Amino acid sequence: MSPSQESVFPEYETDTSQTSKLIRKFKETPFVPVGMAGFAAVVGYGLYRLKHRGDMKMSLHLIHMRVAAQGFVVGALTCGVLYSMYREYVMKPKE
Repeated sequence: MSPSQESVFPEYETDTSQTSKLIRKFKETPFVPVGMAGFAAVVGYGLYRLKHRGDMKMSLHLIHMRVAAQGFVVGALTCGVLYSMYREYVMKPKE
């Protein structure tokens, strides 16, 4: 691309690395990484507890683990939506 031409998508050229794109997305929607981390934590804990489940059936343990992980993600997304609504309607100055 020659220097005299103006870029069609300037925001894509400023963020050249994947890390900077990821950081920008995390700043725009802060509860998505919280939900992803919580999901990973619940699944990790569930796999750790898999050895010590006692006489509980494997399928029942996996169902409980899935419900807990999904509940954490839905809760984080709900908090994210509420946060964005608060930021847009309450914190935004009236024009």
